[in-house]
Amino acid sequence: MEKLIITVTCDSTMAYPSNPHNPTPKGYDEVAREYVRSVNAGAAICHLHGPYTIDEEIQADGTKLSDLDIPGWAKLKKDITDHCQPVIQYGIANGRFPQRKELMRAQVPDMISTCFNAHDECFDYEPPNKPVELYGLHDRNELAEYCRVTKELGVKIEAECFHYGGVWNAQRFVAQGLLAKPVWITFFLGWRGGCFTPPTLKAMQYMHDHLPEGFVYNTSVMDPREHWRVLSMAILLGGHVRVGMEDNPFVAPGQYARTNAELVEKIVRISREVGREIASPAEARRIAGLNGSKH
Repeated sequence: MEKLIITVTCDSTMAYPSNPHNPTPKGYDEVAREYVRSVNAGAAICHLHGPYTIDEEIQADGTKLSDLDIPGWAKLKKDITDHCQPVIQYGIANGRFPQRKELMRAQVPDMISTCFNAHDECFDYEPPNKPVELYGLHDRNELAEYCRVTKELGVKIEAECFHYGGVWNAQRFVAQGLLAKPVWITFFLGWRGGCFTPPTLKAMQYMHDHLPEGFVYNTSVMDPREHWRVLSMAILLGGHVRVGMEDNPFVAPGQYARTNAELVEKIVRISREVGREIASPAEARRIAGLNGSKH
């Protein structure tokens, strides 16, 4: 079994705005320090949310998406890579497509997250706080263009699969020669909205059992009660895992982690207890089929 690749995502602003230890309100300098601490704790991939704003209302085209502060993303990336050399994965898959193309061309991250199914999220994890809702289509023409641009730039796609239709889309682009194996996908379990897949052990087993040849999967669980159980199962099955304050800021029921590094440290302990070692960033590059470091 390959070593475990740990992805960390440090910003809980949309999902858990009441988290007192969310680094983002303290400024992006602190966010960068959180990523560095998390890499030192064992994370190999940094899933970044640089500065962004979200549409207040659904737009005329039926979308509700994010606008990106492109120079702010460059600074966050540099503030991390000046101190460590993780795999840099740009997130905010709900960002506007033209801006994300500009972001890739200007900064060439190692990876970029791309939602491979229609994007219908409802960040409704802290009632009575008003939910943050996001809508985007990501039709196959857009996804094909993502594949072409990333292939041209040498950027690896992280295909975000909120349900199995995302895997079908990825298989289609492999067949068309637009997406190279190994394909890196992330299964999103427990993320509320119209693309919901339940955060259960049975759902995890289903995703694993239907994995196509040449696909490598990561697992994100947005449910504090089931988070550690489902990720433990992913580890045992040979998948990879994502932790951090976006997905689950609780190190134990009702107990906030003080840093994202605490969450990384916990999953490192779980993995080593069951006999699976942790991949370094260099090892993660090999397993995920990435080119050499761009930093």
